[in-house]
Amino acid sequence: MARLMATATCTAFSGELEGTGERVGQRALLERVGFLTELSQKLTGALVAARWDEACLDVLAAGVDERGEALPSKGWMALRRLDWPQTVTPPAGVYVPDRVRRGVEEYAARTLRLALHRRSIVAAVLATWPADPRRRTEAEWTALRAALPAGVSGAEVRNRTRQVRQFMAGHGHLPAGLCVLEGPPRVAPLVVLAAMDRQQVTLARVDEVTARLRVKLPLRAAPATGRDWAWHVIDIHLPGTVTPDAVLHTPALRPTPAGRIAVDLPHSRPAPATKATGHTVALGFDWGVNTLLTGTLGRLTGQGPAQRVVTDGRPLVFDATTISAALHRLRGHREHLAAKRDHYQALADGLGSPCPAWGEHLDRARVLDVEHGRVCARIRQLNAALAWSAARWAVDQAVALGASIIYLEDLTTLEARGHRRGNARLSGQVRGTVAEAIRHLGAKAGIAVVTVPARGTSKRCPGCLNTLTHHPAPDRLTERGWKWAHCPGCGLSMDRDHAAARRIVSRGLLAQAHTITDRATGARTIRTTVEGTVVLVRRPKKTTRRLRRQCRAEQAPPRPRGPKTTPGKQRPTPSRPSGTRHRGARRAYADTAPGPKTSRRMPDVRTVPATTPTTGAVQRPAGHDTQAPAVSGPAPGHGVPAPHRPEEDLLPAGRVRLSNRTCRRRTRAAERTGFHHLHATQVHPLTPRFGPPDSDRTRPRRARKAWKPQAHTEF
Repeated sequence: MARLMATATCTAFSGELEGTGERVGQRALLERVGFLTELSQKLTGALVAARWDEACLDVLAAGVDERGEALPSKGWMALRRLDWPQTVTPPAGVYVPDRVRRGVEEYAARTLRLALHRRSIVAAVLATWPADPRRRTEAEWTALRAALPAGVSGAEVRNRTRQVRQFMAGHGHLPAGLCVLEGPPRVAPLVVLAAMDRQQVTLARVDEVTARLRVKLPLRAAPATGRDWAWHVIDIHLPGTVTPDAVLHTPALRPTPAGRIAVDLPHSRPAPATKATGHTVALGFDWGVNTLLTGTLGRLTGQGPAQRVVTDGRPLVFDATTISAALHRLRGHREHLAAKRDHYQALADGLGSPCPAWGEHLDRARVLDVEHGRVCARIRQLNAALAWSAARWAVDQAVALGASIIYLEDLTTLEARGHRRGNARLSGQVRGTVAEAIRHLGAKAGIAVVTVPARGTSKRCPGCLNTLTHHPAPDRLTERGWKWAHCPGCGLSMDRDHAAARRIVSRGLLAQAHTITDRATGARTIRTTVEGTVVLVRRPKKTTRRLRRQCRAEQAPPRPRGPKTTPGKQRPTPSRPSGTRHRGARRAYADTAPGPKTSRRMPDVRTVPATTPTTGAVQRPAGHDTQAPAVSGPAPGHGVPAPHRPEEDLLPAGRVRLSNRTCRRRTRAAERTGFHHLHATQVHPLTPRFGPPDSDRTRPRRARKAWKPQAHTEF
């Protein structure tokens, strides 16, 4: 077993004074947390600015003090070993406890240590500055890679190169280092309570859904003595993501722009350990612009040189076209508001205070700035919801298919290129958040997540490795396009992202022996490219149809005993002729059809645990509370008319409710993904005849026969 770390953002609504029992409301509690946050932010910013130079960063990078001893891992202890906090003192007449100073020093040490990675990249770029920064030669790339630290991506190199070029355009020379290229980092309004001990903060769990935080807060903006600090007891409601077996750690406090107190609560819980190699069933996902995720299932068969990857050919699609379009419109609106705000601010600066229109321009700029912040918050919330919805869907599909690993494209090798509109759409994707969410949810389910090289996945055919041609649609193969892929060699014709997903799962399964694990973050990646073909295999339709009918018969309600007594019915309902669609015609065609029979390696129907057997809690892909009990009986939107609502009588003429068909479609979409206007491949629920995979088997069990063993019918 391993430990999985995560952070849950909770909200503190009220508290009480420990000594007197006086109730402290949300407004008063927010004010006192703001006093502490403002004091900590000022001291942290002053400490970071005082040590923002190359000499201090050299000392932190070396990791030793003046006596040659190694610096402690805790930031506040390392800064005190170096005697750096002595240069920063609180304002005159303000009393700051030593434990609060520890939090300030810890935050400053973390900020300075984070800058060391950027500093190493900038130093390597400056040491190997090319003759043409826009295009390096092969020799210049070789020298740069030798100077860079391990694990630096090409995107980071290009970003730092652009930053240095911009500095040269304004100053006419290369910067001396990171401290000249950038100013001191901005310090966020945050109080790091993890560096404080029991004399300043304590945390205890009351029950499964409540934790109690005791913290000393100032009673005034400038506390003069220790009497101006008092113990506050705050009860925090834990979200459903914090399981009862999770271990709570000391949180961080920060006030939000919405006027609430956010408590960032880190917690750890046991999680099954995942292996890097030895996988036989995997899911591969390809990133897209409109279709956020396109995946496919792959199985590794054979041994040694005879190894190959087979797939069932079923595409798994998470189509977020409508959500991406809404995000793109919001980003355009945000840029428009920012341009107008800057325009009015420039007009006000040019006019000056004596002009009568100066105040009017400032007021307009202030209103636009508030609206700009609201649009930014809306974009952040929508991005986060979309990312976690896609991650929940991907992990549920992996659990349903019995896959033990998920392969993704390496994000460090992807960069927006080409037309400006395409760059804007790609730069706004939430790929990084989706990848981190998939890693987190996969660790909970015991599924490994590994990235593979992305270069060339859409260029070669997964069946024969020949060069693909890209077209707008399958019926327009004579035109050049982007969406559809066609292979002139083997005749493959399929969606471009689906073909790339096959290549991704093939690269991952064939090169899993080259998996590298980052010790600091635990992220796994494959940098070695091993090419191989992907073979399509399926179950016969005859067996699949029989299993479907058997499952349908088991789920149907029992028929009443005795003859039918339908009022007004005098004779049986005549059967309708089905022509060539009759199963007898299909069977006759299948028996006489030429060619080899299809393989039985892969099932067509997949399953996923929809209800926990012990607790009965519903576990849906995303967007719903997994702790809520399942709703029994018919519900509005599933073919059942909704009850009459009095407010419908107040609707204006011409306004009617949505049809049952539209409600049913939207409800099903929301159950799968959490969004009404989002299309995703449905995850099939469990039935009594379809169970989860066994411990020693990597694919779902096939349904047992519903008839007695002496029956001679065979699949």
